[in-house]
Amino acid sequence: MTEKTFTEKLITVQCDLKAPKGQRNDYGKYNYRSAEDIVNAVKPLNKEQGLLLTLSDKMILIGDRYYVEATATITDGETSQNYTAYAREAAAKKGMDESQITGTASSYARKYALNGLYLIDDTKDADTNEYKQQENNVKKINKKQKEELERNFSKIADLRKISTKSVEASYLSLIHFNGKIEDLDTDSHYSLLKKTEEKISNIEKEKLSEINRDIEADS
Repeated sequence: MTEKTFTEKLITVQCDLKAPKGQRNDYGKYNYRSAEDIVNAVKPLNKEQGLLLTLSDKMILIGDRYYVEATATITDGETSQNYTAYAREAAAKKGMDESQITGTASSYARKYALNGLYLIDDTKDADTNEYKQQENNVKKINKKQKEELERNFSKIADLRKISTKSVEASYLSLIHFNGKIEDLDTDSHYSLLKKTEEKISNIEKEKLSEINRDIEADS
């Protein structure tokens, strides 16, 4: 029997994973899953497939606000896959000191990263909505930020020879957003801008490699 590829191992874990909602919010009267719930549920599945999961995060200052950038990485020792997510620190939250505020943002960012890596849909969870709505003054993107994203969508479309609309729809679906670009908040803008810039860079590197191979073949 041939050994599974890295992709096959990851698909097996994604299909077998059942992450329970092991946390309870008594005030809101709902159950939800935390990053710890996901990690505990996936550990034995990763072990079966010979995969290692690591989590890391770092602080990023954008304007006058801090964001936590969390990355979930899974590897079999040779090949790896990662997913990065972001959460903004609240300016203030009743009953929490600064370290607790940072810890809360880190927990949510890690949860979002794990959701992306293991294809867990938490968009309807009450705690997800609660966190997204924890500040009433969430800033929407401005005209310049909208144009930045549109340029990147158009650039990817040109490089891939596909429609700009399909690129836009694909990236908006990544963040489970069904509205218009101009209705994005600044958190989502930053995330999409980074993802699209990385994609453009990767495509351009691929095309350059193809050109070099063609030159070598002709020489």
